[in-house]
Amino acid sequence: MTRTRRAGGAGRPEVVVVTGASAGVGRATARAFAARGAAVALLARGQEGLEHAAQEVRAAGGRALPLAVDVADAQAVEDAAQRVENELGPIDVWVNAAFTTIFAPVVEIRPEELKRATEVTYFGFVHGTQAALRRMLPRDRGVIVQVGSALAYRSVPLQAVYCGAKHAIQGFTDALRCELMHDRSRVRVTSVHLPGLNTPQFSWVLTRLPRHPQPVPPVYQPEVAAEGILYAADHPARREYWVGGSTVATLLGQKVAAGLLDRYLARTAYDSQQTDDPLDPSRPANLWKPADDAHGADHGTHGVFDDQAHTRSPQLWLSRHRRPLAAAVATGTAGAVGAVLAASVRRTSHGDGLEASLRRTAHSSSRAWTKAWGRLPRSWR
Repeated sequence: MTRTRRAGGAGRPEVVVVTGASAGVGRATARAFAARGAAVALLARGQEGLEHAAQEVRAAGGRALPLAVDVADAQAVEDAAQRVENELGPIDVWVNAAFTTIFAPVVEIRPEELKRATEVTYFGFVHGTQAALRRMLPRDRGVIVQVGSALAYRSVPLQAVYCGAKHAIQGFTDALRCELMHDRSRVRVTSVHLPGLNTPQFSWVLTRLPRHPQPVPPVYQPEVAAEGILYAADHPARREYWVGGSTVATLLGQKVAAGLLDRYLARTAYDSQQTDDPLDPSRPANLWKPADDAHGADHGTHGVFDDQAHTRSPQLWLSRHRRPLAAAVATGTAGAVGAVLAASVRRTSHGDGLEASLRRTAHSSSRAWTKAWGRLPRSWR
């Protein structure tokens, strides 16, 4: 299977599970699936956020099933998956987006905090993936989308806990992908790596920084991430997607100049991850309990950085259209080379016959480039 159907089969709606659905990227993703008529199961801990997210799903045109679940609890995730299938039908898409973390230097992170954040952010993805696989593999269909980050490849100071978990998810997912290929399964798993986003996490994350934490600029709205996640769910043959120009720059920079990035981040990343505002000592922290339940308030999809967040990502558009763009570039390049050669031989005494030959060669080269690109496995493109 290379594309998820927007209908679940036999006339039923597409059934989607989204973890971390009470706020931020998870909530924006649930709403986006609902806008195309999906039945969406929303998994998160906070009851207040879940209820508001469910209202948004229904308002967008979807069916909502809010389930209060701590994804660190494997049995709770398994029970939730079974309830989804009992009430909504077979799961078509499972999106893992739930996480929690700590902003602090490594030496200031307590063992119990590290354990808890890793259980939610890494094991939560594992538990969700396994629950999905138990249902998708016997049917030989379904898509799992892992919501990743540029920090899955390039770590930054003050976020060692989050970076470690995202690196672990990447390793786990790569291994799973190979197993599915070995078994010739039509279940697909793909990752979507995101840039800095304007989500509520920066107002409730546990932090020991002196100033209010912030995403590293440039900042994008959660809806940009949701757009990439939906596209990945519909086109899961690609192993991963990069959203945002900063993600591309970071990941490419890591490949060619990791040591240089180390030094750059050592100099700049402490300040770039904090605003100028001092930390509010009364702010909630969602590591141990959901922030919305603690304060009886819904935190919504967006954080406090609306004034600087981008609502579009040209890079995402380019990524979605890279096959026809690459074919066009190949065609244009081959044609241009042929035109230049033809122009040069027109100056020769025997140019007429040679020019015609070169034009035919350029045309053949163009077709050959396009055909070769089309024969590449989709996961390579």
